[in-house]
Amino acid sequence: MWTAKNRPRYNRDRLRYPSDLTDEEWKLVEPLIPPGKCGGGKRTVIMREIVNGLMYILSTGCQWRAIPKDLPPKSSVYDYFDLWTYDGTLDRIHHALYEQCRAQEQRDASPSAAIIDSQSVKSAEKGGRASIRRATMRARRSRARSGIFSSIH
Repeated sequence: MWTAKNRPRYNRDRLRYPSDLTDEEWKLVEPLIPPGKCGGGKRTVIMREIVNGLMYILSTGCQWRAIPKDLPPKSSVYDYFDLWTYDGTLDRIHHALYEQCRAQEQRDASPSAAIIDSQSVKSAEKGGRASIRRATMRARRSRARSGIFSSIH
């Protein structure tokens, strides 16, 4: 259990945004970023800023077009997000950081047990996504028929 005495310092005061990576965090992530492709021009973006842009989107939940102007353009951040999702870079970064967190807590790299809540089991038993979609459509139809639903916004 963490107490005030043994809690690690997590000060983000000197960062531009709370979601920006500290120097220590960047040292962990940087080796996991794939190098630029051979041939063609060199990268013109700063990779740390791309990651900061992704972290901003993920931590705030803002729309892509609402990325602050002092971060790279939304098109650059989105293009790297799309590429890294496709080639598995984001999964590799997540997995490496997950393992380091577990090691830091002196735990095994992978958990020895898992918990599945009853809601997960119920939706899986009913057929997962397809049944959820049918239930949603049914609810919409019933609201429209009852007069609660209005097409005027």
